[in-house]
Amino acid sequence: MLLETGRIIAVEADCLWVETIQRSACGSCQAQKGCGHSALAKWGASASRLKVFLDGRDSSQFRVGDEVQIGVPEEVIATGSLFIYCVPLVMMLVASFVAHHQQLGDGWSALSALAGLIVGAVIVRWRSHQLRFDTRVQPMLIDEQTRGQAIQTCHLE
Repeated sequence: MLLETGRIIAVEADCLWVETIQRSACGSCQAQKGCGHSALAKWGASASRLKVFLDGRDSSQFRVGDEVQIGVPEEVIATGSLFIYCVPLVMMLVASFVAHHQQLGDGWSALSALAGLIVGAVIVRWRSHQLRFDTRVQPMLIDEQTRGQAIQTCHLE
């Protein structure tokens, strides 16, 4: 489980809106003073707002400005990344292959590849829209009770 600390920016009846600061791993790297990526990461630290469902918890125990810890299962990150990157790439290659197989010119093959890339991006967007309320892929609020369950799950795998 990947854990992140965030600050509550809004409280609703069934969820919290949490703002996290995206950071790179540069803080723990020995070469951070001589690395260009470290300088870019300092400039590019941006806030990300996430909707975190309460899963039956009472929303009155949370206040705007409180810090909470949220977690996302590692397999969600891995499969999501694979899907996001591979589907448009595969669609681009398939469209290019079909255009080439039909003996269209190079220009049409390039346009077909671009069309396949766009179709792949539309498929990714459609799938993410389908999964937007699926609790298996949503960030979850981590407290003492769920922290023990998350640690148990990690040890069982």
